[in-house]
Amino acid sequence: MWRYEELRAGGVSRGAVRHRVEAGRLGRLSRGVYGRADDETGRLRALFRRLPPDAVAGFHTGARLHRFGAVSGDKVHVVVPAGGPVPRIRGVAVHQTVLPVRDAVEVAGVPCAPAARCAVDLARVLRRPDALPVLDLCLRVGACRRADLLAEVTRHAGLRGVRQAGRLAELADPRAECRQESQLRLLLIDAGLPAPEPQLWVPDEEGVPVYRLDLGYRRQRVGVEYDGRSHLDPDRLHHDRSRLNWLAEQGWRIRIYTATDLYRRPNHIRRSVRALL
Repeated sequence: MWRYEELRAGGVSRGAVRHRVEAGRLGRLSRGVYGRADDETGRLRALFRRLPPDAVAGFHTGARLHRFGAVSGDKVHVVVPAGGPVPRIRGVAVHQTVLPVRDAVEVAGVPCAPAARCAVDLARVLRRPDALPVLDLCLRVGACRRADLLAEVTRHAGLRGVRQAGRLAELADPRAECRQESQLRLLLIDAGLPAPEPQLWVPDEEGVPVYRLDLGYRRQRVGVEYDGRSHLDPDRLHHDRSRLNWLAEQGWRIRIYTATDLYRRPNHIRRSVRALL
């Protein structure tokens, strides 16, 4: 990665820089900063060369760097201390914070807020159905522990959205395997139903686990699943029928919901699961 002045000082003419960029051999990573054209992380590192020294990646960008980017965003999100300079760069969302970022870490060469800080910041500002998947994934990939989330919530006391973040941190579970499973679990909990167990294994008569349910109530033998896949494949269809038949023979009652149910008919899910319990 080089600044334009460094390229020129190294004997590369203005025309040669332009030619290399046009040929794809060099990429303009940020204003006045060049590097490999396909280096997305390099673009982020280049951007931080234009930011104040106390700026760190946070929120959506920090979560992505820590491998739990469950929410997308077109902008680069950075955190700077309140009262300091606020850079105005196109495509950059600057968050001024009165709560200092302690123990910033370096991820792929980019200064970043710790994983728990990124997760709690997002859990404060996102909608509940979007926030819980972030926390679940944060725990699932091992970016931090639940204790770290709860400690970070305590540090955020008095800030906007901290009550929501605290309640969701208590519910966060690393066993959730996708965004929709997290949202389905939250929908049931918010309906006043008992929290279902994620990734519940159903054993046979000898205690050997046979099938796994997305969500389940073991005592009531009720399973709740999210179906986001196509079942037009004959092999998949036959497997699913065999699976559901076996579960029914073991006394399990299964309800399967789709994206239409989850996002357009949530009351249908609440009523049907409540009726089974």
